[in-house]
Amino acid sequence: MDRRTSKRIKEAKLKARPELSDSQAWYRLGYFDNFDISLDTVELCDNVERVDTSKVSPEEFVERYEQHYTPVVLTNDQADWQASYKWTMERLAKKYRNQKFKCGEDDDGFSVKLKMKYFVEYMKSSEDDSPLYIFDSSFGDHLKRKRLLEDYTAPRYFNEDLFGFTGERKRPPYRWIVMGPARSGTGIHIDPLGTSAWNALVRGHKRWCLFPTITPKDMLKAKPGEGWKNRDEAVTWFTYVYPRVKDPSWPKEYAPLEILQKPGETVFVPGGWWHVVVNLDNTIAVTQNFCSTTNFPIVWHKTVRGRPKLSKKWYRELKKSRPDLAAVADKVDLSQPTGINSDSSSSGSSSSSSDSSSDSSDSEDSRPKSKKRYTQN
Repeated sequence: MDRRTSKRIKEAKLKARPELSDSQAWYRLGYFDNFDISLDTVELCDNVERVDTSKVSPEEFVERYEQHYTPVVLTNDQADWQASYKWTMERLAKKYRNQKFKCGEDDDGFSVKLKMKYFVEYMKSSEDDSPLYIFDSSFGDHLKRKRLLEDYTAPRYFNEDLFGFTGERKRPPYRWIVMGPARSGTGIHIDPLGTSAWNALVRGHKRWCLFPTITPKDMLKAKPGEGWKNRDEAVTWFTYVYPRVKDPSWPKEYAPLEILQKPGETVFVPGGWWHVVVNLDNTIAVTQNFCSTTNFPIVWHKTVRGRPKLSKKWYRELKKSRPDLAAVADKVDLSQPTGINSDSSSSGSSSSSSDSSSDSSDSEDSRPKSKKRYTQN
């Protein structure tokens, strides 16, 4: 790694994680040497159904899985993606070499970005405990970076995009290009506004653990002192919390679903499910949160409570374009809980984000704007 690359990476790390200002703090815990990233270990625990998209119709998918909020892994849905051969570290480093991608946020909430050429070099050599992770939602708005949109299409089960009625400028962030080395990942969280998500892995392997929405938050969080200054990181979760989850004393009603996601597979995460994700090697993926007819009543409920101004604009547009859904919105009882927990943030959460809140507050927007890190999905 040349001097300029090293300097830019150091600057980004200092902005994104000022609490690790001592360079040795980034690898103090020794996860590079002692964190288990073997695929065989994870594959033995994989207990989530695979759904062949070439054999199951969209109607069947809704009836069998989406309506029941059942996580599954999709196969054969990336066969015609140009991303399958265009999204390699080498090609991305060449085509987007001087384009900057978000890999974190500073203490004031501003994006920390690195040029792709620098980040790829970082991926190749990082020995950090919990490395930086590209988690960029603005790529589709940029003249050059938006060409990435040409390389993939949403899986056919998820073509419905009801937040689209609010317009690209008003809607919450909803799609992310995600890219990072082994040990980067997503801390335990629930996706925002009751939305569901899909996460399509193009390169590498991801390890997932998912929990029912009823699982108490305090049971899923690392305890004070665990992981030092990396308490909220995915590597810390799998080091300290996961062994407790696998202990025979763990309540059966909170039993986890586990996934070894392989290249070409897409994970469907229904709204309300807690999930944590760690990369086992160099990974490249795209993920998107969505509202469909199926989950609309819950998403509407949470949007009214968490984003009231947005909900008013959304309702006006639905009245014009989808009066059937506006009628559904009219019937949603906002005085009753949804039974589905969520993080109501619109600013950066997804199936790969690390902030969460419960349905009781139902709004990350109501919190003081604290720093959000994408050390992650």
